[in-house]
Amino acid sequence: MLHTVSMTFANVGSLETKPGQRDAVAAILLRPMAGLKEAGCLLYEVGINEESRDTVFVCELWESPEAHRASLQLDSVRAAIAEALPLLTGTMGGNQFTVLGSPLG
Repeated sequence: MLHTVSMTFANVGSLETKPGQRDAVAAILLRPMAGLKEAGCLLYEVGINEESRDTVFVCELWESPEAHRASLQLDSVRAAIAEALPLLTGTMGGNQFTVLGSPLG
């Protein structure tokens, strides 16, 4: 049986954008967001895949699921969501899970 070493929380997702809006959404998500690190964000990576021309991918690591939920109340995060929302189709995918560890140490 596996035992978790920490309660690190991962959120790996995708955001479908309206046609031609992928780069605009990625730019919004790549801007510095005040308070994110202090809220417990350990990693926040934004990416694209040329085979999915209208999709932005996000990989997040958090100290806990609660830290992730609390971050959604930050003014900087709420502003980014408000700006990106009109550029999205509403289709979102992904997974959330508790991190067990890494072979990297």
